[in-house]
Amino acid sequence: MATIAQIGDPLNRFDGVEKVTGAARYAAEHPADGLLHGFAISSAIAKGRIKEIDTSAALAVPGIVEVITHLNRPSVAWLDSKYDDDAAPPGSPLRPIYDDRIHFSGQPIALVIAETPELARYGASLIAVSYEEEPFNTDFSKALDERFSPRKARSHTHNPPDRGDPQGAFDAAPVKISGDYRLATEFHNPMEMHAATAIWEPDGKLTVYNKDQGSQNVQAYLSNVFGIPLENIRVLNPYVGGAFGSGLRPQWHVYLAVMAAKMLERSVRVVMTRQQMFTHVHRPAALQCVSLAADEHGKLTSIMIEATTATSRYEYHTEAVVKWGGKVYGCDNASFGYALVPLDTSTPGDMRAPGAATGMNLFEIAVDELAYAAGMDPLEFRMKNFSDRDPVDNVPYSSKALLAAYRDGAQRFGWHKRSQAPRSMREGKELIGWGVATGMWEALVVETTARATLHADGTLEIASAASDIGTGTYTVMAQVAADTLGVPIENIRVLLGDSDLPKSPLEGGSWMAASTGAAVNLACRALKSELVICASKVPNSPLANLSAEQIEVVDGTIRAKGQPARAVRLTDALKAAGLNSISAEETYKPSRDRNMSHYTHCAVFAEARVDGELGTIRVPRIVCAAAAGRIINPKTAGSQMIGGIVMGLGMALEEEALTDHRFGRIMNHNLAEYHVPVHADIGHIDVIFVDEPDPHVSPLGAKGVGELGIVGSAAAIANAIYHATGKRIREFPITIDKLIA
Repeated sequence: MATIAQIGDPLNRFDGVEKVTGAARYAAEHPADGLLHGFAISSAIAKGRIKEIDTSAALAVPGIVEVITHLNRPSVAWLDSKYDDDAAPPGSPLRPIYDDRIHFSGQPIALVIAETPELARYGASLIAVSYEEEPFNTDFSKALDERFSPRKARSHTHNPPDRGDPQGAFDAAPVKISGDYRLATEFHNPMEMHAATAIWEPDGKLTVYNKDQGSQNVQAYLSNVFGIPLENIRVLNPYVGGAFGSGLRPQWHVYLAVMAAKMLERSVRVVMTRQQMFTHVHRPAALQCVSLAADEHGKLTSIMIEATTATSRYEYHTEAVVKWGGKVYGCDNASFGYALVPLDTSTPGDMRAPGAATGMNLFEIAVDELAYAAGMDPLEFRMKNFSDRDPVDNVPYSSKALLAAYRDGAQRFGWHKRSQAPRSMREGKELIGWGVATGMWEALVVETTARATLHADGTLEIASAASDIGTGTYTVMAQVAADTLGVPIENIRVLLGDSDLPKSPLEGGSWMAASTGAAVNLACRALKSELVICASKVPNSPLANLSAEQIEVVDGTIRAKGQPARAVRLTDALKAAGLNSISAEETYKPSRDRNMSHYTHCAVFAEARVDGELGTIRVPRIVCAAAAGRIINPKTAGSQMIGGIVMGLGMALEEEALTDHRFGRIMNHNLAEYHVPVHADIGHIDVIFVDEPDPHVSPLGAKGVGELGIVGSAAAIANAIYHATGKRIREFPITIDKLIA
């Protein structure tokens, strides 16, 4: 039976069958004739230069084709602007295998190319490298004396302006707290490691299968760096095995794969090892100093936030860390400061909810402290300081159903049963704590193009260069098309992840569903108008004089809504118009109302249980109530929220890159020792969406949810641990040693 899907239906993933059966091919799984394999050699020192690199032993091995170093590499662009991409921070980007300089431990310094991946890896072990080392520092705490205010920053990371007299209000307040809150360095660990298969075509063109979050961004980058005409490069990423920021920038694997393919005129594949995944994008270590004050009634009177995050020495990676606390709650007096600390590491990058996951989670621990200092229930305190206006921009929110999220989440969680005093809830040997935190993220939409093509057999093809990094873009595109045209979901084919398709932005910032959905909606509406014209050309057409809004496409017919007898066969309509198919391409161009502030919000409630003797922590349940506009698909959106919450649990309790600062090398660069949440760590996670359609953000009333789940979830767990134990830990992750110290 045909499925007539609508926006709001909990459809299964459109690409689910391909993924669970293994039919979906990822970047390192595409075949190519005569394929060679590249293995990158990583620097053994943290800073300095290469004195000598001897490749003779490797080149003597049968089956090893070439070793590319800075001494024999092909010519590439040298201007920084040529290396720019849509996600690059200010500074001078890393140029792998460009010269003899070493910027960080693990930097790729050579590429061994062989007939098999095993041979390439073996060849790497035969290469002898001697270095001239220089002093370096990879210790964030020891580099704080070098902190500086970034003169260059990405536009969206600038500090909000100060307002009022925050220091004076703080000094005069009867209730106040101050604290330093820290976050350890976190690394992306998606299941699919970064890989690229660069297929060299006989005519000199390149087809590149790559793990990334924007095929057209990578296409432009490769064209600029290697001087290849844009039309001679095609980049595809139809399936991406997790990314959430790690694929926003083109990583060094694709650079090396294309360099080798161009140099040898052969197809080449380069795959990072799990250890090499710890040599690029990461969430930087952070220190956030927060001072908060309130009056005798629990109303905020002062907010002061100073944050410092790490960056590499060759680029200035900035994030919007400090603005969140100044935006979510009403307070007339606030100040914001932000600084960078330079380290001899790779450049940090965006990682799910960049800036907010750091700044908001640390800030929400401080809010909890102030609530206790004021003698108030932490939820009551947050509700009391709710603001329906953005205090930073001094404009109303286009929608902010956060109060409803607080109430619905509290009811589902059973918050009314909570006792206020720390260590007052217990079951056997376990201390029980209930914590709450607020989350928020930007509701962004960006220019996107989509094409809709209806074939005579009733098949509808929807196309855009958009990426699906596991978030459900395939499903959203199909669902919006089905809702707009009335075509059964089984008759829809979705094409994405291809630089040859209509223009799409990077998949990031939680804007893809709203942006691509709006473009698909426009294309399908335009297609409907064309169908009306085609149907009217059929002799004695029963659809004459109907508008586009009055028709639908069902079972190979164009028919009047609610009047199935008034129908024209699609084949007849196209034949009358002299066509085999009909197509429409439209671009959604958002026009933001600058008199409104556009964000998503959530309330996270967590239960933590701490063994009173051993200090072990478990989180048996979390409830998250989200206000995120009109939900296109509650199943995929709920899955996104759960994924963010799980990452928040990892931030709260487990994730931490441990560096041996004597060598500048990460010690736990694997999934055995870099701990991420596994099934046994996860209790019941309940996601609620409150009703909040927002036509001011997008035509569909939709907002994004990809980032929202992680913002606030780590803080809710930390606050629950305090409620359970009476011990306030101001540092993520909260590990047993910190709890029992």
